[in-house]
Amino acid sequence: MTAARKIRMLVTGGGTGGHTYPALTTITAVREHAAAQGRDVDVLWVGTADGLEARIAAEHHIPFKVISAGKVRRSPNLRELGQNVIDLFRIPIGVLQAAGIAARYRPDVVLSTGGYVSVPLGLAARLLGRPLVMHEQITSLGLANRILARVATTVALTHPTSINHLPARARARAVVTGNPIRPQLLHGNPARAHERYGLAPDLPLVYVTGGAQGSRQINTLIERILPTLLTHAQVLHQCGRDWIGHLSEVAANLPAEIGERYHPMAYVGEELPDVYAAADVVVSRSGAGTVAELVAVGKPSVLIPLVPAAGDEQRNNARYLVGAGAARALLEPDPTPQQLLAELDDLLRDPGLRVRMTEAAKALGRPDAADTLAKVILNQAK
Repeated sequence: MTAARKIRMLVTGGGTGGHTYPALTTITAVREHAAAQGRDVDVLWVGTADGLEARIAAEHHIPFKVISAGKVRRSPNLRELGQNVIDLFRIPIGVLQAAGIAARYRPDVVLSTGGYVSVPLGLAARLLGRPLVMHEQITSLGLANRILARVATTVALTHPTSINHLPARARARAVVTGNPIRPQLLHGNPARAHERYGLAPDLPLVYVTGGAQGSRQINTLIERILPTLLTHAQVLHQCGRDWIGHLSEVAANLPAEIGERYHPMAYVGEELPDVYAAADVVVSRSGAGTVAELVAVGKPSVLIPLVPAAGDEQRNNARYLVGAGAARALLEPDPTPQQLLAELDDLLRDPGLRVRMTEAAKALGRPDAADTLAKVILNQAK
């Protein structure tokens, strides 16, 4: 019996974690589903040399090719206006490079997860007549995906409301898959988090994160409200490498009766599933990846969107969760410590409210998003 031919999948997307990690998770899911069919998957990731995708591909031993890509800044200052002009010349170069890579690789399917680097390969897929599955993580459409939606074979969306943002002719090719998250996030053990960080199981836990690098705004707000917040809660604070020294000093100077309730950490890595499982409330930004995680694990949250963000996407994401009853949000550019404390107090003092928000979050979540997207990709690769 002849062995089934390998599936050849080209992947593009990156620049930020919001584009890179869904691609990585989907690659894993595609390989698992193909293996169940008795098939292997050969993957080639295409991106920029200085994007996050290059590092992530190398860490996971995924072959990687570099192309040139131009970024169009939609509200440029004078310096960025000049960079826009330079980058406009990079776009056709990137398309030619991408077309050359795709022509040599001869993919069965191309997956694009967004970011300006995805445009050249997406257009190259169209030129070569290869199936293109485009995935959008945010509620609206990023600039790159507004271009690729016109040529994609399938437009995979995270949110049903995103269909209204598609060009009219692309809507018939749309499918709602959700945003892929790492499956291990769904299997956290709160007891492990309690033991690792010395947490009290009978005291509400607030998990604070501003992303891998931390957030000056969120860190400052939390620092200001600690003396009051810690009287009725404990805080695990992922603050970023640049802040850990300062916030460790803050912790050391807190009154003894509440100081042991504050746990600043530079970074939360593989233990994140356990932290989510233990947390009663999460304080965070509202990027697409974070929002997908929060609704998948069903965590009540107080969202502090990054303002400004491209297309105001973080405030749009926050409004989406607030409208569904799954989160509270501070939507103004400069929220006060008192506003954050008031929102947290509401949630911490009302377990019933947290239960209702958990149910609302889970109703939005699509924990099987990676599997759904993998099946769409494999159907296109036939």
